[in-house]
Amino acid sequence: MSSGPVKYVRYLLFAAAGLAVFFLLSRSAIPIPETIGSKLNPASYKDNSASSPSSHDNAATPKEHTNDASGSVSTPQGGRVNATFVTLARNSDVWDIAKSIRSVEDRFNRNYHYDWVFLNDKEFDDEFKKITTALVSGTTHYGVIPKEHWSYPEWIDQEKAKKVREDMGQRKIIYGDSESYRHMCRYESGFFFRHPLMLNYEYYWRVEPSIELFCDISFDPFRFMKENNKKYSFVLSLYEYFDTIPTLWDSVTKFMNNHPEYIAEANSMDFLSDDGGKTYNKCHFWSNFEIGHLEWLRSKPYMEYFESLDRDGGFFYERWGDAPVHSIAAGLLLEKEQIHFFNEIAYYHIPFTHCPTGEQLRLDLKCHCNPSDNFDWKGYSCTSRYFHVNNMKKPAGYENES
Repeated sequence: MSSGPVKYVRYLLFAAAGLAVFFLLSRSAIPIPETIGSKLNPASYKDNSASSPSSHDNAATPKEHTNDASGSVSTPQGGRVNATFVTLARNSDVWDIAKSIRSVEDRFNRNYHYDWVFLNDKEFDDEFKKITTALVSGTTHYGVIPKEHWSYPEWIDQEKAKKVREDMGQRKIIYGDSESYRHMCRYESGFFFRHPLMLNYEYYWRVEPSIELFCDISFDPFRFMKENNKKYSFVLSLYEYFDTIPTLWDSVTKFMNNHPEYIAEANSMDFLSDDGGKTYNKCHFWSNFEIGHLEWLRSKPYMEYFESLDRDGGFFYERWGDAPVHSIAAGLLLEKEQIHFFNEIAYYHIPFTHCPTGEQLRLDLKCHCNPSDNFDWKGYSCTSRYFHVNNMKKPAGYENES
């Protein structure tokens, strides 16, 4: 009679033990961060101040890919470089920048956890901070642009500038009638790297809303830049719309004549000019993607270059873009070998695509871009000129993408 209850007790003990084991295995298989709520709390956002070092500073880098065609050879594994992503955006851009962040994180930053600086001429709202903080694996910082960096300098005739905008609008020149676009181009040309939040870093990677990365990035571009003494890099290049910059080269020529000591001996003048510097051929690196050295932008040669151009008023009396301003500076003030083309970083910003040239490279990097969309070797691109000026061999297969 007593064997029955004993048997049931034994079954109950086995069942309890089994449930305990199942619970422990479930908890270990699905880790739940104890601080998950803190990342979504607006009180935890970093505003206009430097933060303490991230806990990911010494995160190991993944195995890195070697690509001889582009020159981006593998670099030694190690900790992170002192670098950040930087985005100029408005609160209304939140979902477009969310798409960009997701792409950058999935393809690269989930392995490195680099910081991200967001800049705006207005205060960022809580929704923008909440969403971007949740998406970025590194530390996010939010800064307001000083009014003096997003307004007319005292030497600009605002009535003249207004008439220029009206005229360019009537001629249907892209962004020709936009006042805010001009402030943005001037800010990106001469001020973003001087924002207090940016003073904490040595390198930057510019990211704009609604961009996409098509391939895994299996190395650290920041570390590559630092270890190979690169100051500026790009993935797309093209010709500028001349009606937006009719006197830009005149201003550049004046600067060169006033400061010959700043012009690099082994510069890239042949990328910028077909006649030894007499005229500008309009080639420039498309600056909505750029990875660069902040100390170079803060250097005396670059600062005097920008200030000289700024005094001439072309940001407002014409519609000078930050892309030709940055590109001309890199082409004249840097040695050729300090500028780098990242074939491996597949990138899209409407309407152009950079899809890495080389089928095996695309397979290795798990790319999902269509190589026929690659802009690099098409007629309006300046990338072929860049390869020619630098005596570089084009990647195998480029003929099929021209």
